[in-house]
Order: sequence, then C-alpha cells, then structure tokens
Amino acid sequence: MQLGMIGLGRMGANMVRRLQRGGHDCVVHDVDEGAIAALEVELGVVGARSLAEMVTALAAPRAIWIMVPAAFVATTVDALAPLLEPGDTIIDGGNSWYRHDVDRSGALAPSDIQYLDVGTSGGVFGLERGYCLMIGGPDAAVERLSPIFETLAPGIGDTERTPGRTAAEAPEEHGWLHCGPSGAGHFVKMVHNGIEYGLMAAYAEGLNVLAKADIGAVDHTADAETAPLDAAQYYRYDLDLARITEVWRRGSVISSWLLDLTAEAFHADPELTAYAGVVSDSGEGRWTINAAIDEGVPVPVLSAALYQRFSSRGRSDVADQVLSAMRAGFGGHIEQRDQTR
Repeated sequence: MQLGMIGLGRMGANMVRRLQRGGHDCVVHDVDEGAIAALEVELGVVGARSLAEMVTALAAPRAIWIMVPAAFVATTVDALAPLLEPGDTIIDGGNSWYRHDVDRSGALAPSDIQYLDVGTSGGVFGLERGYCLMIGGPDAAVERLSPIFETLAPGIGDTERTPGRTAAEAPEEHGWLHCGPSGAGHFVKMVHNGIEYGLMAAYAEGLNVLAKADIGAVDHTADAETAPLDAAQYYRYDLDLARITEVWRRGSVISSWLLDLTAEAFHADPELTAYAGVVSDSGEGRWTINAAIDEGVPVPVLSAALYQRFSSRGRSDVADQVLSAMRAGFGGHIEQRDQTR
C-alpha cells in the first residue's frame, strides 16, 4: 500500500523503515533535504521536495501521514489540504490536542477529505518493537488503512492472550485500536501520557528515597532551623540503585518497560551525571488534567507529577522565596542554604 510520510525525525523515519520492510511503498518529505536523501539511498523510497510533489507521486485515494511536532501540524494541514482531492486521507500521528482534531476534521469534511488522529506510542524503539496506535476518525478511512496499522503495530507476538479472550484476535491485541470518532485517538493517547507522567514520577520519587537512605551517616547541624534526625541508626544504607533497579526487573510487581530503561540508565551511568534533572513536558499531561477538571474527575497523582516537572525547571523559585520570607517574618528564621536534609 502507498503512504506519504511528512516528517522524518526520530519516529517518522523509523516508521517509514518499518512500513518498507512490511512491503508498503512510501513517499517521504521533510523540511530537511538531508533526511529525504538519506532515506532515498537507504530504502529506495520516493523523496518529495515539496508537498505538491508528494501529492503528485501518490495514487488516489491518497493517504498522507503527518509526523511533525504538534506546533507545526496546523500549518502543515493548511498547506496540504488544498492540494488533495475528495476521498484522500490526512493522518496526524503526532501528539496534537484532541480538540484540534475535532475542529480540523470538521473543517475538511465539506471537501470530503478524511482526517484521522493517531496517537502513536513506541518512541525510538518502535522500529523493532512496533508502535501502539490509538486511532480516531471515520470508520471507512480506518478500515481502508488497516494494512498500514497492522504493519506499524507490534502484532500479538509472544504476548499471552488476556485470560477469557477466546474469539478471533482483535486489532487491540495486535497493538492498534479504532477508539472512536475524530479526536478519540489523541484523547486516549493524551491520558496515556498523563499516566506515563505519574508512573515516571513514582519511580523517580522512590529511587530518591533510596538514594538518601544514608542520611544517618551524615553529620547534621544542630540549630533551631534544622529538624533533628532522631533515628540516625536506621538510615545508614549505602544502596546501589543500579543493582536495585536490575533486581526489580526480575519478577517484581513493579516491573515495566520504564523500569527497564531506568536500569539501563543506571548501569551506563550510576550517578546519572549526564542529566541535570530539568524535566520538560510536551503538553499531554496538562491536557489530561484539563480534561479531568472538565469531567470533575480527581487526578491527584497525575497533577502532582506534572507540577513536579514544573518545579524541576526552577518554576517554584518565587514560591520558595516567599516561604523563606514568611518564616523570617513571623519567627525570625534564617535560611540554612547548605542543609543535607
């Protein structure tokens, strides 16, 4: 099957590789000429130096997958849509806000251009592992493009079927799912990423407790500003986080792919010296919390995880200063800037 791919970054290029391996023919475009040329040489794909050239190279009805950062999806769709014909399909595989999908789908409907939103999870490992796909949009477009989704998804592989599933294998067992109408795919992916924030924060916080478990062996300042450690004898553990994360991978109830990646990171760099601890967020966590507020649903864990990311970027600086100022004001407390705890 033919597919156009716009965006040849870390995920887009590997998706093209996986599709070509699966017998599909890709026409590729990127703002970086070098990225196009590299895949032409490596895979023999058709490279398009413009959107018009891409549309010309694809047979109708066309399917064009956009794999660019969310900030550039709107301009890409606006430039692409006038070049298409009725029956063509635009696929947004990035991390767009689901409300934008609803609006774009509605705007394209009078031109009979179908629009699919496909939440795509798998990252840089998707080439070999496959991509988990969460799809929103019209039934006919999803059905027509199901061979593409089957190739990109992991397939059932060696994963045991969920107990009780005895009917024919369903798409969700292969790693892709038509979640509902326009926006549903990115809504599900949005919440997926919100959960991811919470899981990551839980591992990070727990490992931080382990990392500081030697506090009883550290000398402490004895003054009015420092809470005493009454039970120093219980905190004299010099714990090896690389070995702990490795043992947790083996039969533990908290084992996961995220833990696998954490163990790899500690094995390669036990002090994680390559990282400053400044954690970005690309929007999905914020949107998940917005949706939870609209729905009246409590999400304290996901909210705390997002706020911790803000704090990691120094965004709590004024709040921390205000706290110190208030303590100094009501009690004459002087900041202790080199506290071990």
